[in-house]
Order: sequence, then structure tokens, then C-alpha cells
Amino acid sequence: MAVNVETLEKLERKMTLTLPVGVVESEVQTRLKKLARTIKMDGFRPGKVPMNVVTQRYGYSVHYEVMNDKVGEAFFNAANEAKLRVAGQPRISEAPASPEGEMAFDAVFEVYPEVKIADLSTAEVEKLSAEVTDSAIDKTIDILRKQRRTFSQRPQDAAAQEGDRVTVDFEGKIDGEVFAGGKAEDFQFIVGDGQMLKEFEEATRGMKSGESKTFQLAFPADYHGKDVAGKTADFMVTLKKIEAAHLPEVNEALAKSLGIEDASVEGLRTDIQKNLAREVKARLLARNKQAVMEALVSKAELDLPNASVQAEVERLKEGARADLKQRGIKDADKAPLPDDIFRPQAERRVRLGLVVAELVRSNSLQATTEQIKAHIEELAASYEKPADVMRWYYSDNNRLGEVEAIVIENNVTNFVLSQAKISDKAVSFDELMAQN
Repeated sequence: MAVNVETLEKLERKMTLTLPVGVVESEVQTRLKKLARTIKMDGFRPGKVPMNVVTQRYGYSVHYEVMNDKVGEAFFNAANEAKLRVAGQPRISEAPASPEGEMAFDAVFEVYPEVKIADLSTAEVEKLSAEVTDSAIDKTIDILRKQRRTFSQRPQDAAAQEGDRVTVDFEGKIDGEVFAGGKAEDFQFIVGDGQMLKEFEEATRGMKSGESKTFQLAFPADYHGKDVAGKTADFMVTLKKIEAAHLPEVNEALAKSLGIEDASVEGLRTDIQKNLAREVKARLLARNKQAVMEALVSKAELDLPNASVQAEVERLKEGARADLKQRGIKDADKAPLPDDIFRPQAERRVRLGLVVAELVRSNSLQATTEQIKAHIEELAASYEKPADVMRWYYSDNNRLGEVEAIVIENNVTNFVLSQAKISDKAVSFDELMAQN
């Protein structure tokens, strides 16, 4: 087998492969003979089908199969010999036969690029920090109290106010016609919780039991109900019942109802502080990791293999279709999804993956067994039975692979932070929680 590799453009290469006809024909005959021993055909006993009949029936498909195998094997061997890192599958086409009468094929393919990373000491990264304050703990306690609130009916002459649960009948019309979802009876919502549009809440606030009111409501242009988005409806609402909310006291009983081991107010605050600190740590890590990755990519120079980008586009499309299917969209698997929608994100992912891989390789940032174990222990610590969680991770190689990937990302993040120019920025707990 003779091999010739030429560069076409950037990452694209062309390899010419030649195969002796005799090698192919010999393998075809070997496979046909093996097939003849097992196939069943009408009129013949098993294993007694004549070779000319076997060849007539299966010769073409076996020849095609052998050609695929032999060309693939020749390409794999030649790529290894030339120390080529092939990206994606080669496009193989038949070429003119060699002067010696050998079969020839052209394989066009891409290779992974050389990744050049500039001096990371010139990279700039904004590193966020945040703390769990008493105010954040107080807000969390308020949320927990709201989740456990009870209601009692207000007197007949009481007016609906912020925090009350109201029961209403309503009917909405657009151009005099009731629209889908525009009518309900005995519908409950809590005033001020944002479940209803602002105009609806404003109309209900101040009403008394037994009262009715008409008002106009303008649906936002981006309203989830497309039939009414951007339109104005005429509503009539009748208030049937008002219930006042009662929040549980912050005491030992509340702590006990939440399953706090130290069933005291101090124990409750300590438990909340630990949980919020864990969330803050995770969010800071994610935000700072993102800033590091952006800085890292900005310092890298490389060409992107189209095969890798296209493979990522297909993965993103598959994910989008799965999401549409989960939302109940009919024929989601057939939805027209143009590649261009996903290409920018696919290119970012491929670029980042190649740059991270190069940094890991050149600076020995692979995940160690100890790091993986420590990360799993940290993940398991927040559960009631950490040992069970650890066994769950170690029982599946895919789960271990996911943890390994996270540890490698953390190694890369720490490495870049140790090299780059860091500007520290403290943000409030609320600011951090509001970030996507």
C-alpha cells in the first residue's frame, strides 16, 4: 500500500490509498466460502449451496462490504503512520487505478488544528466574590414561612389586600368574543404574588366579597398565549371570597417542621447559612469559570475543523428537538431547524473544547483520582446518606466521566487564575442570585 498526503486548505487533507486487487478478491472469496457454510436457500441442504449460486446472490454485497473494510483499515493505518489526528470521518471516492493495476482511492478529511495560546499573564479576568449576609438568611426564612402559610376567611366587609388569597369568577372578551382560557370560576390566587398580570391584580385589590368589576387588560406583546398577545381584553371579575394569610412564627416549631436537626431558631439560621453558602460557592465557581474560559479563548489562535463543528451542530439540534418534544410539540423530531441557528454556539463549544484540551495537555492538568474522590465527597456531603451517593457515582463510568470533566475544568480555571491579571469584584448576595 502506497500513501500520499497533501494539504488542500487549512485543516483539510487529501490522502491517496492504493489496494492490491488480489487482496480484495481473496478476502471476498474467503467471506463467500464462510457464508456458504451457513446460509439456507430453497432447494439446497444447509451448507451445500453451490459457490456460483452464493456468488450470484451475495457477491456484490460482500464485495462492497470488503471494500469498505479494507479502505477504512488502510486509511486508519496510514493516518496512524503519518501521526495525523483525524477530525470526523473521511470522504472517500474512487480514483484512477495505479499503473500497476492496483485499486486507488482518494480520502479527503480534516485534522485537528494546532492550538496556539498566548501568554496568559496578559489575560484579564474579573473575579467575583460574595458573602451570605443576615439579610439573605432573613429573606430565605420569609420564603420558607410563605411556603407554610395558612389562610382564614376575612369578614364580609373586608377589602382584598396584599398577601390575601382571593377566590374569583372572571370572564374576558376580545372584540366581544370570549377567548380560550379567558373564563374561570372559583379561581384562586394570592394578591401580590405575581401569578396574575399586573392589571388583573390591581383591579382585584380593594374589592370586597360579592363585588363585581369590569376593567381592560392589555396583554404584553410577548405573552405566552399567542392568540391574545398584544391585544386588549375587556374583563369582568366577581370576588367571591377573601382569605387572610397567616405566617408561622419563627420558633422551634418551625425549625422542627423543616427537619432541622438542631430544632432551634439558631439551628435553623445555621442550617440556612450552610445551604446558602453552598449555593453561593457553586454560583461563584460557575461565574468565575465562565470568565476564565472567555479570557482563555481570547488568547488562543486556531482554525476550527468543520467536521467537529457540524457534529456539534447535530448534537445541539438533537437537544433542541428533545426539548420541543418534552414541551408537547407535535412532530418535534421533524421540526425544520436550520444549521445556522446553532452554528455560532457550536463553534464556541468546539473552540473552547480544543483550547481547554491543549492547556490540559501542555500543563498536565488532568484530573487525579484523589481530586475526583474529593469532588464526589463534596457533592455527597449535602445528602442524608453520603455513602449511598458516593456508591451511586462510582457504580457508573458515565457519572464518573462527568465528575472528571468538572474537575478538569476546575483545574483549568485555577491554572488560568494563577497566571492572569485578576481584578476582584465583590457583589451582593442578591446580585449574584439574579445572574443567569
